[in-house]
Amino acid sequence: IMWKTGHSLIKKKMKDTGALLAGEMSGHLFFADRYFGFDDAIYASCRLLEILSMHEEGTRDLLGDVPKTESTPEIRVSCPDEKKFQVVEKVRNHYSKDYDVIDIDGARILFEDGWGLVRASNTGPVLVLRFEAGNHTRLEAIRRDVEAKVNQFLTET
Repeated sequence: IMWKTGHSLIKKKMKDTGALLAGEMSGHLFFADRYFGFDDAIYASCRLLEILSMHEEGTRDLLGDVPKTESTPEIRVSCPDEKKFQVVEKVRNHYSKDYDVIDIDGARILFEDGWGLVRASNTGPVLVLRFEAGNHTRLEAIRRDVEAKVNQFLTET
């Protein structure tokens, strides 16, 4: 399940859907039993090892279907609070003409071989960008394309 960023939003979604495990790109992990575990890397690591130990398959088998991709860290672009949602909306409108765009938390543009995300920060006057693709060349191409549009819409807004 893809959902909005933030501890309280994720914990509520877990409760609403009955999800047993959730995670954010920031590395926060949430468990739906004994203790949520967010902001506790040692606890989260031990819990994941415990869960993996309950399966006869090795980690390689359990994660074998997960595609290998390259991604960027979080890229923060200064943007006044009064503009950031307008910029995200312009990005969504622009790319939705040619691509599927998920708008749960910003605009996540789904390219054939990767994705780009532009979202308004919940905590400051910033746009947050992230990118992922199957290889470095494509990652950089997606990043350049989306960043150019973000910069264009920033100056126009």
